[in-house]
Amino acid sequence: MNANRSAIWLLVGVVLGFGLPVLAIIGLIVALVVSASQLSDPTFSSEVSQVSGPTSGDAVALIDITGPIVSGRADVFDAADMAASADIVPLIRTVAERSDIKALVLRVNSPGGSVVGSDEIYHALLGVEKPVVVVMKEVAASGAYYLSMTARHIIVNPNTLTGSIGVIGQFANARELMDKIGLEMTTIKSGESKDIGNPFREMTAKERAIFQRIIDETYDRFVDIVSSGRKMPTEQVRELADGRVYTGQQALDLRLVDALGYEEDAVEVAAELGQIEGEPRVILLKRGATLIETLLRSRGHDLSVLADISQTWLRRRMTPSLEFRWEP
Repeated sequence: MNANRSAIWLLVGVVLGFGLPVLAIIGLIVALVVSASQLSDPTFSSEVSQVSGPTSGDAVALIDITGPIVSGRADVFDAADMAASADIVPLIRTVAERSDIKALVLRVNSPGGSVVGSDEIYHALLGVEKPVVVVMKEVAASGAYYLSMTARHIIVNPNTLTGSIGVIGQFANARELMDKIGLEMTTIKSGESKDIGNPFREMTAKERAIFQRIIDETYDRFVDIVSSGRKMPTEQVRELADGRVYTGQQALDLRLVDALGYEEDAVEVAAELGQIEGEPRVILLKRGATLIETLLRSRGHDLSVLADISQTWLRRRMTPSLEFRWEP
């Protein structure tokens, strides 16, 4: 009898010993995900760091456009992996307002993304009455190329992939999957096209035509932006704007960019256009860390696991949208 009781208490101890830490970790992750918006600092803050050159005087500012472009703010775990318009636009306004910043270099490494997000960044850059120079890294396609049309000078690596001038809209179709698992969705709507893009049924020919008109309208605007930015005839742009990407060398030959080179070349051109005498002070502007990011980093946590949770749970939705995005 005593042996049985001892075994039971031992089992309880083992369960508590191993189970409580696991439950605590799960609870921590859930709490972080659910309450991230409440725990993070709602106000925007920026960080300015010295990159090179003298510590005072006229400056060339660097801003990174890295990762997929989204409208609004990046969620707390993906901030370093996407170009969120609400995080980038305030940095651009800082460039416009600070008298010591004479020119801006955009370091672009993005496949594009949100049509609205790309246009929000583009619009903010139009308000900068200072020279803007773009240096393209691995990829500067679609929406990333769109916002680059504000630049006075575009520099690319010969191996950069750029262009992809076009618009894409993708719609999931889970009809066959629903049939296989025996699940049917009932939709009650106020109008024929209210559930256009519904992933649980086939899209009709009429609905395809509706979205094609939307795509075409957005595409025409993209072509006009490139025509204006590159000072090229509209029809010439249309011949190049079939959605394909070009290498840096090809883009130069087609007049889609201005020169082959590297970041130091972009800084040199920006300093010259900004009429900076001598070696320029080069500073990097970036979004400041939120409270929750600071707390996690101060305790040595790796955000990559939580970022995976965020990407699969919070950010990926089956919502139809238009994107200036290169889709390999």
